[in-house]
Amino acid sequence: MKKSIILGALTIAGLTAGAAAAATLDDVKARGKLNCGVTTGLVGFAAPDANGEWQGFDVSVCRAVAAAVLGDATAVEFIPTTGKTRFTALASGEIDLLARNTTWTFSRDVDLKFDFVGVNYYDGQGFMVPKELGVSSAKDLDGATVCIQTGTTTELNLADFFRSNNISYEPVPIETNAEAQQQYLAGACDVYTTDASGLASTRATFENPDEHILLPEIVSKEPLGPLVRHGDNEWGDIARWTLNALIAAEELGVSSTNVAEMATSTTNPEVARLLGSEGGLGEMLGLDAQWAMRAIQTQGNYGEIFEKNIGESTPIGLARGLNAQWTDGGLLYTAPFR
Repeated sequence: MKKSIILGALTIAGLTAGAAAAATLDDVKARGKLNCGVTTGLVGFAAPDANGEWQGFDVSVCRAVAAAVLGDATAVEFIPTTGKTRFTALASGEIDLLARNTTWTFSRDVDLKFDFVGVNYYDGQGFMVPKELGVSSAKDLDGATVCIQTGTTTELNLADFFRSNNISYEPVPIETNAEAQQQYLAGACDVYTTDASGLASTRATFENPDEHILLPEIVSKEPLGPLVRHGDNEWGDIARWTLNALIAAEELGVSSTNVAEMATSTTNPEVARLLGSEGGLGEMLGLDAQWAMRAIQTQGNYGEIFEKNIGESTPIGLARGLNAQWTDGGLLYTAPFR
């Protein structure tokens, strides 16, 4: 009797979880657009252009998911979030996906009950200072005032670094990158600390970027990636495998310019499965066969997205580094499409 009661409870729990997992996909389809949480503005990653259109590395993830699910990469409502508001927006259902230079950590995954669907940028925390400050190492910053965004992993990393090096600092709390930039340029703080990619992005917007330097120390691991709510398994699969499709496409030689041709002419079985020419991967996700093809065609593969938004030919000027494919000595590596 007890065994049947337990099994019945597990069955009910399983059905409830299954219903919750399907809810976001159903909501997005019914709404006809994806609500995607992004930063309040970080050039190269997520910021409105001169026409008010959101552009950037993280923005491309949102648009790729919209293309995969809705068949329209423009069917996205971008919702700016701060370090403090981003998790509430996701947990409450205000946004379907958070793609906002957010670090995958134990507590965010387990305690806050989110599921990171992968890493789209391997980063680390750094420090930016004016050249005129005359320092060449973060260890020379004893007594410095430091601008730091609240509600971020950088707060604890900063405290740990200064304590371990037996030096002191005075924090200047800020809410957004725009506020940090304003305070830093006004001299309200000697140092701005955040992810090194964010520092490069911020410096690129300065009138005189050469007057500011990034110190050599990288004091943390910051694997940045998109995330969804716990229990949203079906939706999480879609976001995860859309990101994987962009990464795998670069490795497999599929780009925005050749994807249509490769869909009909490839002799590589994995490419054929990725692009929906054979197999039923789309059906497994609750999507059609061309879901990944649309994501790649509209946004480009990972390498194209990187180079267009933050690569060495852009004002941001980031090298691939750890974000190179595993075949080129980087960390990008996806599970196979089979």
